[in-house]
Amino acid sequence: MTEATAQVPQWAAGRPYAVVAITKHGVEIARRLQAGLPGVDVYHPDKFARGDEGVLGIHTFTGSVVDQVPLLWGRYQGIIGIVSLGAMVRMVAPLLRDKRTDPGVVVVDDRARHAISVLSGHLGGANDLAREVARVLGAEPVITTASDVGETVAVDLLGRAFGWEIENFDQVTAVSAAVVNEERVLVVQEAGEPGWWPADKTLPPNLRVVARVEQAREEPFDAALVITPRVLAAEEAAWLLRRGVLYRPKVLVVGVGCNRGTAADEIEAALLETLDAHRLSVKSVRNLATIDRKADEPGLIEVCRRYGWPLVTYRADELNAVPLPHPSETVFKYVGAWGVSEPAARLSSGADGWLVEKVKRGNVTLSVCLVPHPPHPAVVGSAAVAGGLTPDERGEPR
Repeated sequence: MTEATAQVPQWAAGRPYAVVAITKHGVEIARRLQAGLPGVDVYHPDKFARGDEGVLGIHTFTGSVVDQVPLLWGRYQGIIGIVSLGAMVRMVAPLLRDKRTDPGVVVVDDRARHAISVLSGHLGGANDLAREVARVLGAEPVITTASDVGETVAVDLLGRAFGWEIENFDQVTAVSAAVVNEERVLVVQEAGEPGWWPADKTLPPNLRVVARVEQAREEPFDAALVITPRVLAAEEAAWLLRRGVLYRPKVLVVGVGCNRGTAADEIEAALLETLDAHRLSVKSVRNLATIDRKADEPGLIEVCRRYGWPLVTYRADELNAVPLPHPSETVFKYVGAWGVSEPAARLSSGADGWLVEKVKRGNVTLSVCLVPHPPHPAVVGSAAVAGGLTPDERGEPR
């Protein structure tokens, strides 16, 4: 590659990071990064070519780096510039769109003394990238994100490792301010993995954790982090989310039985109606589960594709190992199992019971289970329940 206007090769998108250098020392640093950091593409001016660029897969260009950076933007997860901080800021400023989609940007000085996280430190991964770049070069990582510096909870990253989704991202900035300013922050965790804070670190003193909304009413707070698969009642949302972030942990498993040839739209509609009737968020669904003879059911496969859910299947004998309160002779006659949706949901979730035992809607039968997790070790009070929501909290009729 020898021209500044040349397109980024298609295979480049498979590598997460682009390193751009513009000086003689910078090229040397870029080569060190290519050798020590997996998934790196290197770009530098052709005037610094040594003749081995083709062998090493290094891309050279003529003209200004100002023309090169826009070609890389959006094609890489992270961009590492061996340039001054000011130069990088001027180059990327016209390209910025949203902190949820912009790539992480790191700059390294011309002597590799500092690796500075410039942009998208959390969601774009620039902070972690700066640490990795510093490790490879023996440099000092420079991180300025307040939550990292203060070693406290990063609101926009909470639960990300577990796949949690933030439902109201517009509240992240306000709640982040409460966290770093050491205001009283209440964590209401009704479900989901407890490992969002390292087990070997003491929770910051301005954070309190409760396992139930009832406990939250006894704990004064300035901001809240709410982790639940429940659709909050209007009063709860107004109270907790006035200055609060709502997280959807992936804790719901939906067992599905359906007649052969049932359309995806019918399955999806039945699923959404069932979740809505029981005030459960579709964003908390982890996966669907069914009998193995439905593994190739087009409607099920299409619904999973639409939402990015795995489809987990079980043999009939595995399903029959789960005791059912209402076994079906009809289902057994056709598939050799006393039930499909109820035992599939139990087996896949690991739960001892159901949030929704069985609902029949047209050609579709559905059951819903909650993936059990132990309560967070810092939870306040004795009302913590391992991975359980009460019938009232689920909005179930008495």
